[in-house]
Amino acid sequence: MLLSQDEARFPLVPTLRATLGVKGYRPTVGTWDNKDQVYCVAALNVVTGQLTTRLLEQPARSKAKTGLSKQQRLQVAFAAHLRDIARAYPARQYPEVVITMDNAPWHRGALMAHVLAAYPHLRLKRLPSYSPQLNVIERFWRVLRRRATHNRLFAHMTALRVTLRNNLCYYQSLRQKVLSLIDSPRKAKKEAKLAAA
Repeated sequence: MLLSQDEARFPLVPTLRATLGVKGYRPTVGTWDNKDQVYCVAALNVVTGQLTTRLLEQPARSKAKTGLSKQQRLQVAFAAHLRDIARAYPARQYPEVVITMDNAPWHRGALMAHVLAAYPHLRLKRLPSYSPQLNVIERFWRVLRRRATHNRLFAHMTALRVTLRNNLCYYQSLRQKVLSLIDSPRKAKKEAKLAAA
């Protein structure tokens, strides 16, 4: 089994993008000074389109409450995510699960070694540094942001989490659409040109 794994940040403040509107009226989107965000840790099965996800709130002043740094919180969330993957793809059914991922610092350490020792059928394959185009799930993040958070202001973390969960469930119910996003011929041509250059 081959999975593509990555993390993405979704802030409370909107990401502004071009949109349709009524002629003569400029669309407006509110904003406010808030650095809170939600991390989505996800693994995409490149064969079936199944998503295994976990959301992690990252308040701007989170260390004061938990005593953990951002990197430590992400490391704990990633370890829990690996356990979720192991439950979704048990060893008796899937003797080897290969997970491609980037070289983020929270993907290493004693905690990861402990989880991988408990689930030996999981194999982590790290992609070369500074090459997000090789990670298939990056294409999914772009589409998820467009649908869930572009040009939308969220009043609180709960609203953002609910929106992300609803949109992840939407794409989970349309796995063929997810597969078509990652197998787009236009994307393949563009990547072939980049590789040839």
